[in-house]
Amino acid sequence: MGNIRSPFKGIIKDIKGRRACYKQDWVTGLLRLILAPSIYIFFASTLPVIAFGEQLSRDTDGALSTVESLASTAICGIIHSILGGQPLLILGVAEPTIIMYTYLYNFSKGRPELGQELFLAWTAWVCVWTALLLILLAIFNACTIITRFTRIADELFGMLITILFLQEAIKGVVSEFSIPKGENHKSEKYQFPWLYTNRLLAVIFSFGLLFTALKTQKARSWRYGTGWLGGFLTEYGVPLMVLCWTALSYTIPGKVNSGVPRRLFCPLLWDPASLHHWTVIKDMGTVPILYIFAAFIPAVMVAGLPPSNGVLPQSPMHTKSLAVLKRQLIRTKMVKSAKEGMLQQASNSEIYGRMQAVFIEMDASPAVSPIGL
Repeated sequence: MGNIRSPFKGIIKDIKGRRACYKQDWVTGLLRLILAPSIYIFFASTLPVIAFGEQLSRDTDGALSTVESLASTAICGIIHSILGGQPLLILGVAEPTIIMYTYLYNFSKGRPELGQELFLAWTAWVCVWTALLLILLAIFNACTIITRFTRIADELFGMLITILFLQEAIKGVVSEFSIPKGENHKSEKYQFPWLYTNRLLAVIFSFGLLFTALKTQKARSWRYGTGWLGGFLTEYGVPLMVLCWTALSYTIPGKVNSGVPRRLFCPLLWDPASLHHWTVIKDMGTVPILYIFAAFIPAVMVAGLPPSNGVLPQSPMHTKSLAVLKRQLIRTKMVKSAKEGMLQQASNSEIYGRMQAVFIEMDASPAVSPIGL
């Protein structure tokens, strides 16, 4: 990627590399079967964004919410897919980003010059400084620093993200056992019978979705069902289970209180509650000049993990969903050779010999073929 003494060298190299296969990526993607990995990564990206958006809404008293996290993820994802140099990178919101925004909100709320009213405007200046820093890092090939890190740094960061995901999932289930902050404790839906029902449903839906989603990922190895059914459930099992359990949550008898189970409130982009977020640029000029330059300090920290960043584990999951592992490829070709032999009425020894030849040929080849590509 070049070095700091050769500005723009890495950017130029990336542009040349992408230009060579840019058209082919789009044409091939439109013509080939990429529906399964697309749906898979859509749900794998959307669900964490919704969860983190709900946490962001709690921590910022509604200044930022699921609407903003979904909209920003979609906009940045579209821009990156068109202009980005890494098509396998999935952009989204991560727990460290939530922590940073919470810190910025608490800082702004505690300053009379900013307050809750100018929180978004001041945060916008933080993001402006962050963008400038990232542009400079790209110009001077800062990514070469990655060669100085060992594999343990990558594994530690991956473990951190995993723990944060698990923590948020556990916190989400535990929160169903209590009455949300700011709610009326005397409301019927928060009385013990309905509160207990909500707790029970939360546990059933949470662990039911987790169990069935994990099971469908191994559908190809099931001993029952046809081959196409196993393949279908493996490719579409996770989104299918999300839809099934969501639909199941709406089959609650009518006599159950309408607030059970609890559902996420998400205003539409054009609702009055969300419209002011699209005009934050008007308020940026009202931020005191001192705080405009002070925004550079948190921007230095945010530049390490910008508001919309490549996320774990979605990016590796996306790569895996696009790739056929060598073991799966060997099994597919062995089954195909066996079926061809049966159609030709070959003997058992001949069928076994064909399968053995395919295995030896495939095992000696290091190539891994992409799904539908």
